[in-house]
Amino acid sequence: MSVNAERLWNRSFILCLFNNFFLFVYYFALLTVLPIYIMKDLGGSVKEAGLALTLFLASSIAIRPFSGMIIEKFGKKITMRSAGIVFALFAFSYLLVDSMWSLLVVRFLHGIWFSILTTVAVPVANEFIPEQRKGEGMGYFVMSTNLGVVFGPLLALTVIQITSFKVLFGVLAVIISLGLIFCWMLKITELPKRDAISKEKNSLSLKDILEVKVLAVSFVALLTAFAYSGIMSFITAFSETKQLLDYTSVFFIVFAASMLLVRPWVGKIYDRKGPSAVIYPSFVFFAIGLVIVSLISNQWILWLSAVFIGIGYGSLFPCLQTLAIQSVDTQRMGHAISTFFTLFDLGLAIGSVVIGILIASWGFETTYILSAVLVMMTIWVYRQYVAKKRHKRPAGLE
Repeated sequence: MSVNAERLWNRSFILCLFNNFFLFVYYFALLTVLPIYIMKDLGGSVKEAGLALTLFLASSIAIRPFSGMIIEKFGKKITMRSAGIVFALFAFSYLLVDSMWSLLVVRFLHGIWFSILTTVAVPVANEFIPEQRKGEGMGYFVMSTNLGVVFGPLLALTVIQITSFKVLFGVLAVIISLGLIFCWMLKITELPKRDAISKEKNSLSLKDILEVKVLAVSFVALLTAFAYSGIMSFITAFSETKQLLDYTSVFFIVFAASMLLVRPWVGKIYDRKGPSAVIYPSFVFFAIGLVIVSLISNQWILWLSAVFIGIGYGSLFPCLQTLAIQSVDTQRMGHAISTFFTLFDLGLAIGSVVIGILIASWGFETTYILSAVLVMMTIWVYRQYVAKKRHKRPAGLE
């Protein structure tokens, strides 16, 4: 066993984890408190609160397909540092917001840089993960994102209970600035340029926007995100109908704890036995979790569903992302990640709308059962269009 295989926890990888963690603590903290801020401090409506959240997501999804091209043109180092600086400046701009319109403008522009920053962060982190431990390393990287789901809202709600929204915006801007410092501490290696190709091209092609090799695994991610959007967007509303709203915060804590407990084993199994050894059981766990959600009658069943969803969905996303990375050459990694995230984000966005319509028509219970069925059908999609084709390829991208 080589020394490299043992050096997962190197200085640069740890800096990448903290940078990503701070970024998503910031993101989920704002996601939690902005609707309250808009209605209380800016005198906005529920619709305007929704618009502020949608604009951020819309600009993020719109720029995502071009992120890979931006990374290839300017390089990982310049892209990450530039996007980090602009994102941090926009974080401080929330302190100057004094109207609904100024907030909407800030949200739209902020979403653009969030998209670029989160896309480039993946190939940068991947650079510092040993080849033999890609599954394990990317699992920990994605875990730093998921921890933001827990700590972001917790920080935001704690601060606004003690002091004002402006103080919270200041605290969050400082957190993002710390992440920016970590960006500058990384010794990022640039990829070799493909000069001959780039000089002759004057117009955009499909290859500049999408990476065809990862479309299949990205579509699997879209279906997975579609099913998960029912949890992300509606678990709070569903628990309220069951008089369990007070226990919903614990749901997300149990979700994160379950994911953390299995993370060391999931990554190692991926690296030693291949992605399917993790992905198939993870789909089953996720589907079982969704079925349990449909049966919620008390807080214990709610928390039990969080265990299965945390193990299932919490393992699926990093495995699918690692698969996307391993499907392409290093020069196309930015394109692969931008394609993967574009479809994943679309799955969340479309899923939130469609599942909302289904809930209105058929109720929460039936909709969660249908989501579980979708997850089981996604296993077939993964087997036919990802696993089988992977086995047919020559060995070398493990």
